[in-house]
Amino acid sequence: MEEEARKLLGEGISKKLLCPGKGEVPSFPNGTKVVFHYRTSLRDGKVLDDSRTLGGHSKPMELILGKKFKLAVWERVVTTMRQGEISEFTCDTKHTALYPLVSQSLRNISAGKDPLEGQRHCCGIAQIHSHHSLGHKDLDELQASPQPLVFTIELLEVLPPGSFQLDVWAMTDEEKLELVPQIHEEGNMLFKQGQIKEASEKYYNGIACLKNLQMKEHPGDQSWIKLDHMITPLLLNYCQCKLLQGQYYEVIEHCTSVLFKYEDNVKAFYKRAKAHAAVWNEREARADFAKVLELDPSLEPSVVKELKVMEAKIRTKDKEDKSRYKGLFSRPPATATTG
Repeated sequence: MEEEARKLLGEGISKKLLCPGKGEVPSFPNGTKVVFHYRTSLRDGKVLDDSRTLGGHSKPMELILGKKFKLAVWERVVTTMRQGEISEFTCDTKHTALYPLVSQSLRNISAGKDPLEGQRHCCGIAQIHSHHSLGHKDLDELQASPQPLVFTIELLEVLPPGSFQLDVWAMTDEEKLELVPQIHEEGNMLFKQGQIKEASEKYYNGIACLKNLQMKEHPGDQSWIKLDHMITPLLLNYCQCKLLQGQYYEVIEHCTSVLFKYEDNVKAFYKRAKAHAAVWNEREARADFAKVLELDPSLEPSVVKELKVMEAKIRTKDKEDKSRYKGLFSRPPATATTG
């Protein structure tokens, strides 16, 4: 341990052991998954981030070693630790320059946002030297004036390669592409079982996989189009889930995006028509249902049924509105009194 501590000092990292943990220091080959809690502080003790409280809940960090994580120093220090160990690492500025970007991503994730929201499409160092705000005053200050940071880390779990299922973000492009049909099938099974929320999450994950791959292609190229053809059925399945969950405007938005590219997609017209009908957009619903019949006359029985349902709901709503406002504008005149 003393030898490792000397190596760290030579690299600009000072380690202080707070709790020794159990057993020996494990091996950490590439592909190992490490799970740990972290607290990031300035040297004056001011806390920037704490995984136990970030976003109002406790969620440990998970890293796959060898995947070129943006903050390389975290990979370096955890490989000196035993499972259950708690240690404090004071790291020179050369190791912490990219922390503001990493912190921004982690804060976005904890808030349910896109981890890359607010980041420009350039390398990390270029972002650091730009004057682009990260949306957090403390991170903007740290970005403008980089300084050493103190990471207090508790190593919770060490999982060897092959003992766990990779998260999507940690997969290669080939692994993501191979995973999508499995995700699609799992979503279909959940849908058939009536587990709509779970099915929608599966479809969403499949779409995210493919969108990630599509971002690396030039729009309109053959590879981009091929991926888009894989995204479309997943997106329409996702829309079906959202219809059942009552998220009608989201359905309208997604189906419109599909029809912008594929003007003869019957399923997109049909789902959008049902969503329009659900939010009382009668004219738009009728137009979409008419387009469905034009593209596929065999769907006439289904369309007629949906139109009858919509018309019945409109009649009921009209009656309720008339009843609600009855007498509102026909109050009896006030009776004059004499004194």
